[in-house]
Amino acid sequence: MARGKLRIHLGAAPGVGKTYAMLSEAHRRVGRGTDCVVGFVEHHGRPRTEVMLHGLEQVPRRELEYRGGVFPEMDLDAVLARRPEVALVDELAHTNVPGSRNAKRWQDVEELLAAGIDVVSTVNIQHLESLGDVVESITGVRQQETVPDEVVRRADQVELVDMTPEALRRRMAHGNIYQSDKVDAALSNYFRPGNLTALRELALLWVADRVDAHLTQYRSEHRVSAIWGSRERIVVGLTGGPEGRTLIRRGARLAEKGAGGEVLAVYIARSDGLTSASPKELALQRTLVEDLGGTFHHVVGDDIPAALLAFARGANATQIVLGSSRRKTWQYVFGPGVGATVARESGPDLDVHIVTHDEVAKGRGLPVARGARLGRSRRVWGWIAGVAGPPLLAMLLNTVDLGLANDMLLFLALTVAAALLGGLLPALASAAVGSLLLNYFYTPPLHRWTIADPKNIVAIVIFVAVGVAVASVVDLAARRTHQAARLRAESEILAFLAGNVLRGETGLEDLLERVRETFGMESAALLERAGDVEPWTCAGRVGRGRPVERPDQADVDIPVGDHMALALTGRVLPAEDRRVLAAFAAQAAVVLDRRRLQEEADRARTLAEGNRIRTALLAAVSHDLRTPLAGIKAAVTSLRSEDVEWSEEDRAELLEGIEEGADRLDHLVGNLLDMSRLQTGTVTPLIREIDLDEVVPMALGGVPEGSAGLDVPETLPMVAVDPGLLERAVANLVENAVKYSPPGAPVLVAASALADRVEVRVVDRGPGVPDDAKERIFEPFQRHGDAPRGAGVGLGLAVARGFAEAMGGTLNAEDTPGGGLTMVLTLRAAGTRPELHPAAEPERQAS
Repeated sequence: MARGKLRIHLGAAPGVGKTYAMLSEAHRRVGRGTDCVVGFVEHHGRPRTEVMLHGLEQVPRRELEYRGGVFPEMDLDAVLARRPEVALVDELAHTNVPGSRNAKRWQDVEELLAAGIDVVSTVNIQHLESLGDVVESITGVRQQETVPDEVVRRADQVELVDMTPEALRRRMAHGNIYQSDKVDAALSNYFRPGNLTALRELALLWVADRVDAHLTQYRSEHRVSAIWGSRERIVVGLTGGPEGRTLIRRGARLAEKGAGGEVLAVYIARSDGLTSASPKELALQRTLVEDLGGTFHHVVGDDIPAALLAFARGANATQIVLGSSRRKTWQYVFGPGVGATVARESGPDLDVHIVTHDEVAKGRGLPVARGARLGRSRRVWGWIAGVAGPPLLAMLLNTVDLGLANDMLLFLALTVAAALLGGLLPALASAAVGSLLLNYFYTPPLHRWTIADPKNIVAIVIFVAVGVAVASVVDLAARRTHQAARLRAESEILAFLAGNVLRGETGLEDLLERVRETFGMESAALLERAGDVEPWTCAGRVGRGRPVERPDQADVDIPVGDHMALALTGRVLPAEDRRVLAAFAAQAAVVLDRRRLQEEADRARTLAEGNRIRTALLAAVSHDLRTPLAGIKAAVTSLRSEDVEWSEEDRAELLEGIEEGADRLDHLVGNLLDMSRLQTGTVTPLIREIDLDEVVPMALGGVPEGSAGLDVPETLPMVAVDPGLLERAVANLVENAVKYSPPGAPVLVAASALADRVEVRVVDRGPGVPDDAKERIFEPFQRHGDAPRGAGVGLGLAVARGFAEAMGGTLNAEDTPGGGLTMVLTLRAAGTRPELHPAAEPERQAS
């Protein structure tokens, strides 16, 4: 059965006109021909609201006694039995009187929605559960009646009923909200202008947040990449340094200036290792941004400005907050820096704020702390020192005479400097060039490529060996540093993944979104196939990139086992990222397996229920089938006996007993077969348009004459049903009613039209059924009360409801006025859209 739709009129305070707006909506729907009833509306003595109730059908309320008083509540069972298209239910956060089926009215609404009934309701912003403390701090009053936020967020429509505080106070002063004796106290307490303004702001912000969620969904579905500045979103770029806390607070203050502002803090790590980020500092900043109501994001990207801008545009951000560079003045010769680059490439749709802080121009620390391999600038300077340095040093030494030993030490120092800057190759170049220059300029014979003194040969060899050794150590240290940094980066990303799992982000789409966001990809999809030659299918996908049908179509694909792969589009990732990506892929496979295990568990529960039914079926066969068989066999044995001369009356009585037993067996076996068909989901109705007066009279053929009356007007519209299923369903209802009706009180079968439905009512004057048992009597093998022996196995009503739902109708029980039970079979009129597919919900049909 399709779930009903919920529409909520949300207000900032009592008296803004929520109920009036709800009733106006009801009149508009009734005018369009919609079947709309009032489940519960409280007008609070307000004349204009009370007038709006005129012309609307109202379901009688249920009165409950509590502590010596009588309190009216919504009659949930009556509304469900009436089964309108739309039900009006006022005051969603209301607490029901003890003795009601549900503690809260929103739980009643959930039952109506589950039954396929649309609901229009009202609620004030102060009744939302998450705003209880905020409302108490504003008004000084703690709201006792609350509704979970998720109930309101799940509503299909939320309409804000707004009114300025001044207009609301005027309504109060004119007596349109409370009685005159309560006006002065209300205006001076709860309805003060400051209270009303704050509550109005809460309502506006809450609705704006819901609208923003719908906008995000629309942009994703329609692949909109341009920034729509519908609200202020502040992206705070973090480096992992201590200045991050200053930036987060500044971003939060910027967000507060615009209504509904949002802060997104993002830390971008290079794919080849971390920068000078402290994990402890990042944890503190994550806590701070979450305490301020923002969110923390971790993204991998080699080009930090490009990754930051891509994240901001993907989040539909309007502003970026960055800190002033910590680089020293001389370091700007290597480039403009992240802040300047982001500001230059942000375009007209993104504002960039550069915020000063205490760490400006203090540097980023030693290169080793950055945890990266030798960068390009260091290698360039290494080659300059290794190739150009020795000639420059030789030119300087030619002007002074320091001696061979000092000259060699200076060339050795230059080689060590080249090794520290550029690693092994620049150091080798420096050693080679330096040794040649030493030989030519400073080793006798001068200005020749020969060495006269063997000791000088040893000195030059030692010089080259020391340079190579130092360069090797530096290169090895750089590699080890890079490996350590890479491992630390991977461990942080994996810890982030584990944290998401611990925080409950276990949905497959949530995990794929984390993968896409972390690695800056356009889309991420989990593909699988049943075998090596089977086609690939998509188990889950997020993002707005091109659809991927096979792993080889993706920019990056990570295999997970033999028949599953994680596919990403957007750019080609370096090989070093694949190890971390493999962890995400494995986690995605685990999430998919867990989801399927849950589905298997649900199917197992269904099978267990089927086993229970089959067990009860065997029990019924062992007893209820045996009784009529025993009677038939006894009668046949008696007739065949040659020792007794039976009179014609006796023979007729025995034959009548045989016939009754056979009829009972036929009826019982028919119900058992029908129940089996419903359990296996093999009931396939052949829907066609037919008049009720062609089918219903045939259903009364199995009951004694005079035990049932018929009232089916010829003016009724045709119904879309399966004639055979309808006849069996009505026959079971009539037989059940006749069974429990007292002598002299025939059962009435009446039909009437209501909007786009036709109702068939089977009315009896029997003992009736209590409210708490009205649903239980439709379960298989349930017989209410002290049913006599031979009354059946309790399948008639279960089969009738199953057939009704298979045809897209409903079957419910309600009390007969004056005593008894009325079975209401609701069918679709011809030409209307079915509410339930014939093959849908076999489990529900079986119940």
